[in-house]
Amino acid sequence: MCHDPDSGPPIPPIAGASVSHDDLVLESADGNRFAAFAAGPDTPPRCGVVVLPDVRGLHHFYEEVALRLGEQGVAAVAIDYFGRTAGVAKRGEDFPVHGPRAETRSAGVQADVQRAGELRAPILALMGGADQAITADDVAAFETALAAAGVEHEVVTYDGAPHSFFDRKQEQFADVSADAWRRVLAFLDAHTPG
Repeated sequence: MCHDPDSGPPIPPIAGASVSHDDLVLESADGNRFAAFAAGPDTPPRCGVVVLPDVRGLHHFYEEVALRLGEQGVAAVAIDYFGRTAGVAKRGEDFPVHGPRAETRSAGVQADVQRAGELRAPILALMGGADQAITADDVAAFETALAAAGVEHEVVTYDGAPHSFFDRKQEQFADVSADAWRRVLAFLDAHTPG
């Protein structure tokens, strides 16, 4: 999802939750260095999640998503796949996303996500029905590809919700945002080894 600089996930923090977090610089197999933000519970996590940001890369919105997951007992790491083109430094709101985004290539992203092509994990996709950037045809093609690959998946489309509906500023979509977060937590519960 793409968000405004002052956006935030519509997930209230859990008061008193014991969560650790850290800014990291990771290195891919080919030596590329890129920034990441890790968050997780202070006790052993129940599972792990990789958070892939929008076109701005590692923005505070995604750090906050990782923190909210950490409060739920999940180890989460948000990566900045613009590290190959924009370096590892923190970015201000004036970060020119179009330059690094234009230079970012799929092969580099795949190398930096570390063996993502080998994953066969279940997928939950939460889509806005009025998203003009990811069309209904795109969603259908994605779902068809997952089915053809034999990947367990659930695709949920929220009618009338735009791209980036999951934002506390989007008050008119508070109900679907709450449902999306409930679905994420239920998905993690269903796929976490007991």
